[in-house]
Amino acid sequence: MDLVRTWAVFRKELIHIKRDPASLAQAILLPVMLLLLYGYALTFDIKQVPTAVLDREGSQLSRDFLQKFAASRYFKVTRQVSSYTQIATLIDSRQVWLALVIPHDFSRRLKSGGTARVQVLVDGTDANIANIILGYVQAVAAAYNQGLMVERLRARGLSRPPAEVRSEPRIWFNEELESKNFIVPGLIVVIMTMVGSLLTALTIVREEERGSMEGLLATPLKKWELIFGKLGPYFIIGMVDMFIALGMGVLLFEVPLRGDVFLLILLSALFLVVMLGQGLLISVLSVNQLQAYQMATLLTFLPAFMLSGFVFAIQQMPLALRLVSYIVPSRYFVTISKGIYLKGVGVALLWPQVAVLTVFAVFFLVAAQRKFVKKIR
Repeated sequence: MDLVRTWAVFRKELIHIKRDPASLAQAILLPVMLLLLYGYALTFDIKQVPTAVLDREGSQLSRDFLQKFAASRYFKVTRQVSSYTQIATLIDSRQVWLALVIPHDFSRRLKSGGTARVQVLVDGTDANIANIILGYVQAVAAAYNQGLMVERLRARGLSRPPAEVRSEPRIWFNEELESKNFIVPGLIVVIMTMVGSLLTALTIVREEERGSMEGLLATPLKKWELIFGKLGPYFIIGMVDMFIALGMGVLLFEVPLRGDVFLLILLSALFLVVMLGQGLLISVLSVNQLQAYQMATLLTFLPAFMLSGFVFAIQQMPLALRLVSYIVPSRYFVTISKGIYLKGVGVALLWPQVAVLTVFAVFFLVAAQRKFVKKIR
């Protein structure tokens, strides 16, 4: 391979990129926009749940119970209502997500040693949010019951409750359970997938549509010189985007980077080569730029978003989708990114993912080279 000829193709592709400043700006601003939008908008932290209260008793005990919810950071009592009709209207209009109904006999049942029932009405439009809210409600109710038990024991002259089993939870790697710590490392994978595959998916097919491919074929360029020369500029753009995303994640979102930053950069470069090769293969197989863009979106961006473990846990997916996820390169880099970011792990634990990405890189580049040769004859 002649480095001079490769450099000539590299410069030619840079000139094409400079002549299309809109696409270059889009490629550079893409990670910024995605990180700002998803970093702030996409969150699994459910706090300040708007809550309505229907207290049919109005006793001191019922007010004490409701105060537990008002004092919690997870609930925000916004409405005091007097009927079920008002509750239905508020839930239908999404003004509240939760309604608590205290019955008339709440205090009487508690004082008699019985079980007081509180009706909990939850907007189940979003099943995930509804389950989280129910968990919060049960936690507040359990804490209130614990306090009642202590008071009853003291009233009987007992200084402490009987022996019990109590869990002492400890969260590893994301102690505050912040969604941004989970989202940002995975979002870097999505950004590199989009930049690497969508841009290179247009390289070869664009040359054919413009009629400049014949001129390239008339030169003494070898196939690998053409491929590496064309991929070089997009590799630089992809790494620039990676550094932007890395800097925003650490400085703006304050996501902890516990592992080796140089290892993350090195493996990011490997993953970018995989995406560039996949995009080039799509470009070789496509008839026009529209088809190339659609194929790149379907085969790279959507699987990276849905089947990589970036947002949705792969273990919870149906078996068929779990099997499909094994051929999605983003799945392996999500594991690498989150492992280095949050856990601080190294190659000793990540080598299976590194090996798979290396195989993907070789496969896509070789496949693109062979299909490209067949296409230009």
